[in-house]
Amino acid sequence: MSYTVLARRYRSDTFDDVVGQEAISTTLKNAIASDRVSHAYLFTGTRGVGKTTMARILAKALNCQAFDKPTTEPCCKCASCQAISRGDDIDVLEIDGASNNGVENIRELRQNAIYRPARSRFKIYIIDEIHMLSPGAFNALLKTLEEPPAHVKFIFATTEANKILPTILSRCQRFDFRNIKVEDIVRHLQVVLAGEKVEAEDAFVRRVARLAGGSMRDALSLLDQMMSMSTGKLTLQMLADLMGVSRSERVIALAQAIGEGNLSKALNQVDMALSEGLALDRLAEALQNHFRDLMILNSCSADTDLVDLPDQATRQQMTAQAGMFDNATLVYYITITEQLRRDIKAGIAGRPLLEAAIVRLTDNERFSDTKVLLEQLQKMPSGGPGPAMAGPVNNSVAAGRPAQRGGTPTQPVSVPDQAPAESVPEQKMEFPVELTVQYIKQNWQQILELLVQKHGRAQEIYLKPAEPLDWRDNTLVIGYHKKDSGLCRALESMPDSLNNLQKAMSQILGRQITLVPKHIDDNIGDKQELFTDDSDKPAKSAGAAKMPPGAKPSQKEINAAVNDPHVKQVQEALGGKVLHVERLK
Repeated sequence: MSYTVLARRYRSDTFDDVVGQEAISTTLKNAIASDRVSHAYLFTGTRGVGKTTMARILAKALNCQAFDKPTTEPCCKCASCQAISRGDDIDVLEIDGASNNGVENIRELRQNAIYRPARSRFKIYIIDEIHMLSPGAFNALLKTLEEPPAHVKFIFATTEANKILPTILSRCQRFDFRNIKVEDIVRHLQVVLAGEKVEAEDAFVRRVARLAGGSMRDALSLLDQMMSMSTGKLTLQMLADLMGVSRSERVIALAQAIGEGNLSKALNQVDMALSEGLALDRLAEALQNHFRDLMILNSCSADTDLVDLPDQATRQQMTAQAGMFDNATLVYYITITEQLRRDIKAGIAGRPLLEAAIVRLTDNERFSDTKVLLEQLQKMPSGGPGPAMAGPVNNSVAAGRPAQRGGTPTQPVSVPDQAPAESVPEQKMEFPVELTVQYIKQNWQQILELLVQKHGRAQEIYLKPAEPLDWRDNTLVIGYHKKDSGLCRALESMPDSLNNLQKAMSQILGRQITLVPKHIDDNIGDKQELFTDDSDKPAKSAGAAKMPPGAKPSQKEINAAVNDPHVKQVQEALGGKVLHVERLK
């Protein structure tokens, strides 16, 4: 006689036997008792939570031959009930939506639905994984689903209700099956073990229930596997040997080395774990779960039921270890190990990835996110762009991570180039009354050095790649080439930073100025229009270029005068500079 797996042998036969879905069982029983059974039901939820089981129980309740009408307690002994339990009843058709997902399959279903059942009250169609039907098959089902013959009932089951057409959903009564609680799975596993006359440690049973992830079928399948492994008492160590995951001393020792910052010890623990046969992804998963348990122990009491541990000694050891970390650090570690798990599954160089992650976890203070660090740099005091930040920037904080491990603050790391103003030799510079763009261009480097001396290097970040393009009416246009366009966009999107920069430059140049950042088109260069305000339009139009004598010269006229060949010859001969340009009266 062939062996029947536990998931089938201990399948629920009545509404009251279904584990973890009491609300749905009660609703269906009330519908049957009040003769309000719908013509179509949709059962949705994750795998192994009782969808198909509930569909079969509902079918037995509607067609049980021990009663002259539908009942809430099928006998499970009549020919109809037993055939439904086996899945071979002539009037209860179980269809796999994944392999029967075409239009022709649904058309055949519609043609057969018009015929009355052979021996039962209702012809019942149970379609599993209905979300796999094609759009054409869904549309072919619509009319029959909305107005089926009186003797037809539809029961659909799916793990992905979001993939079902809304027109189908609107024609069904939907029931969402929730994941089964760990305690409910534990109780059912203990019943199964008693029926099989197998002994097992309580920690083993609870661990199996945890690994099932809310699925009763997964829990029974794992238990079946473990019973095949040994005829004696089932232990937690046997589960660790089979699954490759455990709350072993190896994982605890690895976490201890990470907490102590002992990189050599941590890498040795990884090597020993891999030498013992632990798979790379399993080790990453075990470490992630360990950090999760430490976080729970930190957040709750040491005797919390949210963490499953084999004995009190291990609980005390992990509680003490949890004190080495704060929750922010553990959250960061869980994130890193989750990414590691995905990378190992997707890549082929698993061990280097694992060891690199261990280095990062053990020595995390030395790693910094340069993007966040630049944002912190912009918030430096002494008039830097953005609000001032008290104290030096800490590398861990800049990386978006906790700045401490085990409650011990790390040493703050000063941002490079944030030298005090006294370290720069004091410079002095006198500016002419009338500035020109040529003068600013020639002395741009000196202006930047003076800016660093008085306001620190935080301001220089924005201006060093810039190029003075034009100067008019105390407005300085600075241009950024394509490779530095990010700085230009940053200034345009951060008015506070631009305002702080304007104040610093106003102090340097000795007058109130306005900064206008511009993107330089490499194909246009200096020919692009820099000022587009309405006041400049008349000067560009024909017939309006001439200005009355004595009027203040435009920037274009100032530039033309400064660049005049004769003026340059006089400058070279006398060694002077143009300080002021005015129109003759």
